[in-house]
Amino acid sequence: MTGETTRWEYRTLRPPRGSARAEAEDPQAALNELGEEGWELVCGVDYTDGGTKYLVLKRPKSVADTESHG
Repeated sequence: MTGETTRWEYRTLRPPRGSARAEAEDPQAALNELGEEGWELVCGVDYTDGGTKYLVLKRPKSVADTESHG
């Protein structure tokens, strides 16, 4: 172990919704774009009565970001 801790940044994506508040469109294109930027899907946060409220993504913070904030 080198003693370095990976620092993460997080982002949420709200799936596109139809008029009935159900997921109306597949978020695949948006997820692929975010994947190209280094984001990884971690989990979905669901409404209590069903349906996905948010998708949570993460990626390692860049060294420049951690040095400027550390």
